Amino acid sequence: MNTDVLAPTAPFALDDPRALDGVLTRRMLAFVIDYLIVGALTVALAIAFFILGVVTLGAGWLLFFIFGPATVLIVLTYIWRTMGGPDQATIGMKMMGLRIYRMDGAPIDGMTAVVYSVLFWAGNVVLTPLILLATLFTDYKRTVHDLLLGTLVLRDRV
Repeated sequence: MNTDVLAPTAPFALDDPRALDGVLTRRMLAFVIDYLIVGALTVALAIAFFILGVVTLGAGWLLFFIFGPATVLIVLTYIWRTMGGPDQATIGMKMMGLRIYRMDGAPIDGMTAVVYSVLFWAGNVVLTPLILLATLFTDYKRTVHDLLLGTLVLRDRV
């Protein structure tokens, strides 16, 4: 694999041990932070639907039928705007000092970020232990969805 490809965008050379120092732990903590953020947004949506139901004497509670799709839309929009945005990281990833890169050096666009997230969740539903075990055997501690999309998560700073 050509490690020079990331030179224009990555803060480290891929052979620099600082680039991967603590990445797995940081990725797990970033996931927890992002999960809490999305959970808070989902709870806020539920409260808004409930209040609307009270104000409309129950008619607003019919919106709970779209609660599932609305939650999915919130999550996908969050991923699209954060990981697919200029920072190339979700809020949790930024807090943990991580950033996602494509192996070809191009920036992550919104659609790639959404596909990344969908592959992450689909992989965890089917192959939870293998997703994390793959990092022990792959180059640069990449997960299965990293391999499928040609991405890499590195530390953003030392």
